[in-house]
Amino acid sequence: MAVPRHHMAKGKQLRRRSHLALKPKNLAKCSHCGKMIMPHIVCKFCGYYKGTEAVNVLARELKKREKKIQSQK
Repeated sequence: MAVPRHHMAKGKQLRRRSHLALKPKNLAKCSHCGKMIMPHIVCKFCGYYKGTEAVNVLARELKKREKKIQSQK
């Protein structure tokens, strides 16, 4: 079993752990639909990134529905 070499004061221990607290998310407004999203990520609501369509969200939804219907048969 490991044994600490020196006693660590509570203040020192808490200062070391001070940066471990949770930080709030930095959200940005989507340039296309206006919803709040994480920056530098494609919007999951409209599929746009930096003003251009990166993902066709409607086609993805249709594909999911078709797959769900196929699995129920």
